[in-house]
Amino acid sequence: MAEATERIAARFAAVETPATSTSARELAERVAAVDLDAPGVGGEEVLREIDELVLSEAVWYHHPAYLAHLNCPLDVHAVAAEAVLAAVNTSVDTYDQSRIGTFVERRLISWVGGRLGFPAADGVFTSGGTQSNLQALFLAREAALSGLAGAQRAARQQRLTILTTAESHFSIAKSALLLGLADDAVRSVAVDASGRMDPAALQTELDALDAEDRIPMAVAATAGTTDRGVVDPLAAIGAVCRDRQVWFHVDAAYGCGLLVSPRRRHLLDGIDQARSVTLDFHKTFFQPVSSSALVLRDAADAGRARWHADYLNPEDSAEPNQVDKSLQTTRRFDALKLLATLRGTGAEAIGRGVDAVIDLAEDVHAVVAAHEELQLLAATDLSTVLFRWQPAGVADHDADVLVGQVRQVLQESGRVLVARTVLDGRPCLKLTLLNPETAAEQVAASLEEVAGAARLLHAHRAGVDDAVAEEAAR
Repeated sequence: MAEATERIAARFAAVETPATSTSARELAERVAAVDLDAPGVGGEEVLREIDELVLSEAVWYHHPAYLAHLNCPLDVHAVAAEAVLAAVNTSVDTYDQSRIGTFVERRLISWVGGRLGFPAADGVFTSGGTQSNLQALFLAREAALSGLAGAQRAARQQRLTILTTAESHFSIAKSALLLGLADDAVRSVAVDASGRMDPAALQTELDALDAEDRIPMAVAATAGTTDRGVVDPLAAIGAVCRDRQVWFHVDAAYGCGLLVSPRRRHLLDGIDQARSVTLDFHKTFFQPVSSSALVLRDAADAGRARWHADYLNPEDSAEPNQVDKSLQTTRRFDALKLLATLRGTGAEAIGRGVDAVIDLAEDVHAVVAAHEELQLLAATDLSTVLFRWQPAGVADHDADVLVGQVRQVLQESGRVLVARTVLDGRPCLKLTLLNPETAAEQVAASLEEVAGAARLLHAHRAGVDDAVAEEAAR
């Protein structure tokens, strides 16, 4: 353990780029060459192998040129707690396997519930936002089908509908599939120009469902969309859901860090009206993967997931078994990491880190907007930057083709890592800024690498096209 820590620390100290330039083919060949059937080589040798095989080729999220996805640098107290929970190997599904771990998890859920404005919260830690969303919609389905069985239940289930926007996470639609809802169960609610759900359009969709004899199972709003990083108008949506008596779910996987933000907590105003909330602490609370939670306003809703098994939750036992609330059975003690962060670093400091990355995004937006070759494509509430390389005179088609090529060239170099997505039908590049210690000047330097790569690729493409035209003319 001590030697592993020393090797990790040495790698962190020596990192010069967020990744290496090693090809995918070579990486696959190295892993394939590992002899898994050979006699054991012992701890010292296996650490050397891990160092050379994995750590030497890792992607480093703390590096200022890592700008791609929702991966954050880590709070060191949570890393220490990760070692503790892995070594002890607690499973928090039943009380007799976790004992005090059960109460730690419940205390953390209660604390988060308090931040959400849920005085009687319940919930459970999960593996990530996808599982949290699935469980929230499972509970909403069970609420909508309460008291029904057999053919009557099956018939009603095919009338259930989820209302969300095209900006929501893919796991909403995937959950509908996993829950056995109708193929057209997910209805898209119109958004405004910024990508936020339009409450008036939500009313219209609910009216349309009434006319079709469909049942609104849930409205799924988003507090931090994956691409634009915007927060739906939660208070207005919550008011609609309350009036229409519809389950209101908020996917705050990205935006949950706003709960501790000293300057931007107001962006979550109205979240207290939600019936269920998804939070990913491994995004904006700087936690190691995995660390997510589903938090419920009404503790009674947690029981909708209960499934009896004599060997886990016997009827004659009063033990506080967390398996009653979870889709998982064996489950990691991830709450310990958040406890360590809140006690070691403090909620206020985490909130300042969240504000810092949003401030950084505002500065980077200004850099992109002022750049002669880059186009800023959308505003954000959080820390995303959507842009495209397209100087004056470059056709839309040429700019679109370059998006994927630029990302690939930069990824192959290992110097700068960016993501790509599609906005309004056109591809674009995306930065997700989650490192409070990154400076705007460092991101600006990475943007120059993006622009330089695009410039060279465009020149090469133009040269090829000219050569083809000359050959055709001859």
